[in-house]
Amino acid sequence: MTGALRELNGTRQALAVAAILEKALDGERIDDGEALTLLESRELVPIGRTANALRARRTDSGRVTFIVDRNINYTNVCVTDCDFCAFYRRPGDRGEGYLLPKPVIFKKIEETLALGGTGVLMQGGHHPDLGIDYYEDLFRSIKSRYRIHLHALSPPEVQHIARRSKLSIPDALSRLRDAGLDSIPGGGGEILVDRVRKIIAPKKTTSSEWLNVMRHAHRLGMSTTATMMYGHVETRAERIEHMRRVRELQDETRGFRAFISWTFQDDGNRLGARVPHETMPTSFDYLLTQAVSRIYLDNVDHIQSSWVTQGMKIGQVALEFGADDLGSIMIEENVVSAAGTTYRASTDDFVRTIKGLGKVPVQRDTLYREVKVF
Repeated sequence: MTGALRELNGTRQALAVAAILEKALDGERIDDGEALTLLESRELVPIGRTANALRARRTDSGRVTFIVDRNINYTNVCVTDCDFCAFYRRPGDRGEGYLLPKPVIFKKIEETLALGGTGVLMQGGHHPDLGIDYYEDLFRSIKSRYRIHLHALSPPEVQHIARRSKLSIPDALSRLRDAGLDSIPGGGGEILVDRVRKIIAPKKTTSSEWLNVMRHAHRLGMSTTATMMYGHVETRAERIEHMRRVRELQDETRGFRAFISWTFQDDGNRLGARVPHETMPTSFDYLLTQAVSRIYLDNVDHIQSSWVTQGMKIGQVALEFGADDLGSIMIEENVVSAAGTTYRASTDDFVRTIKGLGKVPVQRDTLYREVKVF
């Protein structure tokens, strides 16, 4: 391709992107093809600027929120064998497999509360021996002792518990909610396209099963989040298909309070060997994907920056590319760190990062209610 032809194609792309961004700023919903045009472009700055303008329409542009909570991974024993996971251990692993005793979980919650935390994100493997009785007992024990929000059990875990206990999804969710489950994280979403899921996690929930758990949770009045883990075997069009499924369910139920996307981490798992290093997402790709998610997901209030996988500098930049929330300080995190990414931060780090943008740091709870203004 000659230089003149490249310049012409670049001009055409820029004009196409500009028209799509103008449509979004006019309050019109962009379609899948238009979202893909944005995602395949190199027009990061105008796309980011538009994402930031749309963010300001949904949330206070002068404030950035974050949460003080803790990831409690109650077990790493799992029968699902996901190729991208470096955290799990197979049943019978006596060396590294574990199930945390109640006193250990209680101690972690007490430490979280002592640090000003308001919630715990509790997720684990699909343990073959744990039925719904285990979770009901654990959640009731926690709630009887502590005033803390239980944001727990991704859709694949809920499905595993329901199958193990011979319950329907609505019945399992109702019992878990009554025992103290407050909301459900969007873990296990990966890419909601079955072609991809059959490659990276063939034993896990299908796309429709994941969405079905969330649909029933929303019908029961439970708030949830949606996530996307990308940068492995999916295409850009499949990233948009994932977002479309989230947007469609949100149109139906209005139960997703936030969308969080992050890039695949390739250390210590089988999938890493199948993803060429040169195709791994860069910081440019991350910021572009996040900005497009803000523009496309016009019915989701909150977009969260993934500093845990990107590092705090890019996490801060992401707050100018459509994100309004910096996520959690992650008092403890085991899953991403098992795949080789070990960024750490404190409340002071968050406050300094947010003030560095000239914005007001606001600690929130899991449901985005204000806890403290710094």
